[in-house]
Amino acid sequence: MTKRQDQPPAEAPASEHHLREQRLQKLDRIGRSGANPWPTRYERTHTTAQARAAYTSDEDRTPARLAGRLVAFRDLGGLTFGQIKDGAGKLQISFHREDPGYEELRDLDMGDFVGVSGWLWRTKRGEITLRVQDWQLLAKSLRPLPEKWHGLQDPEKRYRQRYLDLIANDEVREVFAKRTRIVRAMRRFLDERGFVEVETPALQPLYGGAAAKPFVTHHNALDRDLFLRISDELYLKRLIIGGFDKVYEIAKDFRNEGIDARHNPEFTMMELYQAYADLGDVMALTEEMVRALAAEIAPDCRVRYGEHTLDYGPPFQRLTVQEAMRRWAQIDVLEASDEQLSAAARLPTTVGRAKLIDEILSEAVEPQLVQPTFLTDWPVELSPLAKRRFDEPRLVERFELFVAGMELANAFSELNDPLDQRERLTQLAKRRAEGDEEAAPVDEDFIEAMEYGMPPTGGLGVGVDRLTMLLTGQTSIREVILFPQLRTLT
Repeated sequence: MTKRQDQPPAEAPASEHHLREQRLQKLDRIGRSGANPWPTRYERTHTTAQARAAYTSDEDRTPARLAGRLVAFRDLGGLTFGQIKDGAGKLQISFHREDPGYEELRDLDMGDFVGVSGWLWRTKRGEITLRVQDWQLLAKSLRPLPEKWHGLQDPEKRYRQRYLDLIANDEVREVFAKRTRIVRAMRRFLDERGFVEVETPALQPLYGGAAAKPFVTHHNALDRDLFLRISDELYLKRLIIGGFDKVYEIAKDFRNEGIDARHNPEFTMMELYQAYADLGDVMALTEEMVRALAAEIAPDCRVRYGEHTLDYGPPFQRLTVQEAMRRWAQIDVLEASDEQLSAAARLPTTVGRAKLIDEILSEAVEPQLVQPTFLTDWPVELSPLAKRRFDEPRLVERFELFVAGMELANAFSELNDPLDQRERLTQLAKRRAEGDEEAAPVDEDFIEAMEYGMPPTGGLGVGVDRLTMLLTGQTSIREVILFPQLRTLT
């Protein structure tokens, strides 16, 4: 490309409305000429990347038919250079005055989709270029693209009009390409270890498996309210009871909660359950999987995240909740009274012991856990679905994996005693009756299923969005969700 192509186009100062009117006039002129501005297909021989790889020498005149969006366009007087962009990259194209169709180039604009055919050559500046001998408009862009020198910078506009963000910012497309690689590698990792991928209901008659307020909808034919799942845990456990040994699901969950840099009401979770496994087995599996996924993106397992370089290569650190709270909150979670926890959390005792402990962890402990760290041995109040430790019934066999101060994974040795399970769910139901909107109701069908016998089981949940954030260096969940939920514009 020549230096003149880096200058702003003449149309930049004009209003978008005026530019749209100009483009509509061009579209009308194309239609009146007898050409079809909206053809149904175009046969390509190469992508831009394939064409670049196919070039050998100017003498060979390697033929190619390409299609893509016109993202640069500059008339140099008898010679016009452009650039087309497809899903594989970009390639320079050139039009020469003596070639057919040159005069009709006046009806093209940046943003148009075009099909071009010709042969490949290399400019004096070393740029592989398609010498266009024939071209065809494939779709007219009626609105100008975002200014290419500054991209699309306004975060709200980027999220609300993600299609423009993807057009203007190649690095955004790369983040989502990496997300696809991460999810694909996760499936491959689990499939290779004998896990079976399943699907469970997103619409559920009762919600459970987590502490969260659900979204409620009404099913007209059944004339009943249903809930968008907050977790797929209880259905996956039903499958373990039914005889599956290893199951997993990568699914959308929905929680009627706030929106911030780490939370979106609709998010993606991977949950797995393995019969005859305990917390140690699941911890080893989790560390191996996260390290493998990190290596998929960064072969040395080191990823820059904000001001930190996260290293997934060494063995992950392990701390008990009791050790962590003593170190950073100067309080013994097992021996402290509700009043002491209330003072440390700066919340009233009426919110409950579980909420007090959780608040202290969030404020004092979690920000300290930068490198991958397993936080283990959780108080039973915070874990209604986890198995108690036999030697210390105040604790459960649970871990959470933290990276960069953010919870990435949650795992239990699953509770398989139906009598204990009923008691814990009953306690949750009491809290719900007292006004705790995040407490789940008693799921009698699930308890009945457990009474048929559930084997020892290890379970794991991994936040796919947060995992993608950590492995791509994005500090907001909105950067890894194509269409995040946003507040209504006023």
